Amino acid sequence: MNKQENEMAALEHAPILPLLIKYSLPAIGGMIVYSLYNVVDSIFIGRWIGAAALAALAIAFPVMNLIFAIGTLVGIGGASVCSIRLGEKKTEEAHAVLGNVLLLSLITGFGFGWGACLFLGPILKLFGAGAETFQPAYEFMLVTLLTLPITFCFFNLNHMMRASGYPQKAMYSLLISVVINIVLAPIFIYICGWGMIGAALATAIAQLFSLVWVLVHLLNPKHVLHFRRGIFRLQADVTKSILAIGLSPCMMNVCGCLVVIVINHELLKYSGDTGVAAYGILCRVVMLIAMVVNGITQGMQPIAGFNHGAGRTERVVSTLRYGMLAGTVVTTLGWGFCVFFPQLISNLFTTDTQLLAATDEALRMSCYALPVIGMQIVIGNFFQAIGRAKLAILLSMTRQMLILIPLLLILPRFLETRGVWLSMPISDTVSWLINVVCILFFLRDYSAVPADVAGTRARQAVEEGR
Repeated sequence: MNKQENEMAALEHAPILPLLIKYSLPAIGGMIVYSLYNVVDSIFIGRWIGAAALAALAIAFPVMNLIFAIGTLVGIGGASVCSIRLGEKKTEEAHAVLGNVLLLSLITGFGFGWGACLFLGPILKLFGAGAETFQPAYEFMLVTLLTLPITFCFFNLNHMMRASGYPQKAMYSLLISVVINIVLAPIFIYICGWGMIGAALATAIAQLFSLVWVLVHLLNPKHVLHFRRGIFRLQADVTKSILAIGLSPCMMNVCGCLVVIVINHELLKYSGDTGVAAYGILCRVVMLIAMVVNGITQGMQPIAGFNHGAGRTERVVSTLRYGMLAGTVVTTLGWGFCVFFPQLISNLFTTDTQLLAATDEALRMSCYALPVIGMQIVIGNFFQAIGRAKLAILLSMTRQMLILIPLLLILPRFLETRGVWLSMPISDTVSWLINVVCILFFLRDYSAVPADVAGTRARQAVEEGR
């Protein structure tokens, strides 16, 4: 039995906790390093370009999320389908998924990235760009959009590499990107004086190097999942399966963008660019915490997907339980840091006195419900990993569209800026209760399904996008 066959056998038979640690630690490492890059990049921009540039980055953030939502539609959907197909021992279909992921990455990268450049100005104004923030936001986003095909191919193929049993290599590719980025960013921003263009260009070049690393892996025929002749054509059934499962994280990001639009407009109304910049810092910090949990879910994804496809429901449930526990521990630790040491965090990003005070308040008030967010992230990604796309979408949209946005439109009328900050923990708490109810009802029925029936249902769920 070769190394790859051992990996596949381990997914189905090895003890869950050591297996989850094995797959999650590299993913967590990659996510932490990548999130640290975002934090460090924001520090470079805030200290060397200024507070207005930080506010511009906050304006650009939802635009990037909206575009990258298309990327997650392909990458995460493809990885989930691939894991399930490998669990069903259908390697030919898994290779078809790989080929379609590459083609869809190129199509969406050029189509949405370059197409959005034509409307970039109106888009930024819609997202809240003002006189001081428009130009730096425009410069940053223009480079980001033009290089989007590189970004999509890198991230989506990296998901495929992890799903096929190479979590450490997937971490190394992120590490390569981050190290190169951190080296190039200060050179381009400060020494060359390229400002926001330099920050975006450093990211694109770093991702190009990492893309080459992933391509070298996927070109090796010794790996169970690799590029081969005949897979580079779009297949309607494969594309439908990818998009059906990928729709959940895509919709989550789209809804997140709408939320950020509302938040930015409310903050501009009550506290101006300072409030927007404070929210930008808050996003970076919360993203760092959430990325650790996302690392856990990325470790869960191949284990849950493979065993769901193989009909091993008891292993799927065990993976979920360990994931929820780990996610809750991570966000609880993050909550303690944000609530008790907000000044330590805000001082990293800026020396502006007004922005420091606004950031301290944002961190303390917005992070009250951080401990319950970990479980929400794990549950949503779990449903996505086993092909229950519709349920994952419903849970995501409930939190953001049905709870958070109404709160953002109501509370600031009475509490002004504090109403914006308090809307987040309130919506997180209500959403957590809904997630708990859904997962309890799901597990009641799922655990009782026989293995042969579970395997058949797994395939049907992927094909129908349930």
